[in-house]
Amino acid sequence: MRTPKTSTDIQQSIRPMPALLTALALAATLASTLAVTGCTSQAKTIAPATQQAVPVQVAQVSSRRLDMTIHLPGELQPYEEVRIFPRVSGFVQWIGVDRGSVVKRGQLIAILSAPEIVAQKAEAQAKVLSAENQRIAGEAKLSADESTYRRLKDASRTPGVISDEELDTAGKTVEADRARVVSLHNTADAARASLRSAQEMESYLRITAPFDGIVTRRNVHPGALVGPSGSNSQPSMVRIEQVAHLRLVVAVPEAYVGGIRKGATVDFTVPAFPGHTFHGTVARLADSVDVSTRTMPVEMDVYNPDNQLYSGMFPDVIWPVTRAQPTFVVPSAAIGRNVDQAYVVRIHDSHAELVNVKTGGTSNGMTEVFGDVRDGDQIASQATQDLRAGAAVQILPSTRGKN
Repeated sequence: MRTPKTSTDIQQSIRPMPALLTALALAATLASTLAVTGCTSQAKTIAPATQQAVPVQVAQVSSRRLDMTIHLPGELQPYEEVRIFPRVSGFVQWIGVDRGSVVKRGQLIAILSAPEIVAQKAEAQAKVLSAENQRIAGEAKLSADESTYRRLKDASRTPGVISDEELDTAGKTVEADRARVVSLHNTADAARASLRSAQEMESYLRITAPFDGIVTRRNVHPGALVGPSGSNSQPSMVRIEQVAHLRLVVAVPEAYVGGIRKGATVDFTVPAFPGHTFHGTVARLADSVDVSTRTMPVEMDVYNPDNQLYSGMFPDVIWPVTRAQPTFVVPSAAIGRNVDQAYVVRIHDSHAELVNVKTGGTSNGMTEVFGDVRDGDQIASQATQDLRAGAAVQILPSTRGKN
């Protein structure tokens, strides 16, 4: 007969069970890890087999001499421009021009009134008259004293008639008169110089045009007080511009300054005359590149006898671009761009290679490139996002000549 199990025996038989369960859990985890590792290894092995080559059409880098035109903005400026300020202070007595008036060199355009200048001239004239009178009186006295001295000298030949002291006194008087006449001459010359200065000041009351042109602004009217000033705080009386001869200023990019030729004829258009082409001649170069815009100002002479063009216009300049040496060009679509710079995709050993370049001018769908490219290099005719560095490529046959 079996002895029944006590509660103590039952607890001892149950204690080994947790250890068994732990072992089973570890075995399951290990099996799962091995399964995942095997799958991953299998994926890595299969991936290269599933990579496909990117089909591309190619073009070649070619070397040619650039000869094209680009469109640049320009500005028409007057060949000569001046703001008229009076040389002396005064009130405007008369002004004979207004905005749009055509003036000639030396033409009277305004008269000022300045009573103090007139008074200075009258005073200078009076001083001249006084100095001249004194000079004449001095010369008369000199003439009389010289005559007296000659008579005394003749009489002194007779012994005892004229003393030596009297003769010496007469001679010294003549010398003093001569010195005084010289002084009076100098005084008269100074008075005449003062008179010329006063007359010159009075001439400043008459304002004349410095060159042929057109009055583009009038800022004063009769009765206004004006004075000499070259600052912007005081407005000028009038502004005159020469518009029969204009300056066309164009900011040429640094990349194109090498082909500028003085004397070259350049065409341009203005919005005011659509369909009409005007011409200018390259005349002056700044010979300095602006560091902020990387451009060089170039001036062209534009003759405008019919006054069709006006200063302040912004023409569209058809600027010719030439290179002294041949450069590399590629199709414009072959140039890709990212945040940093432009690039082309060169095909080497059936793989894509990204080559950073700088771009230049564009003409007839071809763009200049500067960088690590050579004549005859094969490049992708279109730079797409699929063509990454190291990507395998499949060169498609050319479609040229096919319908």
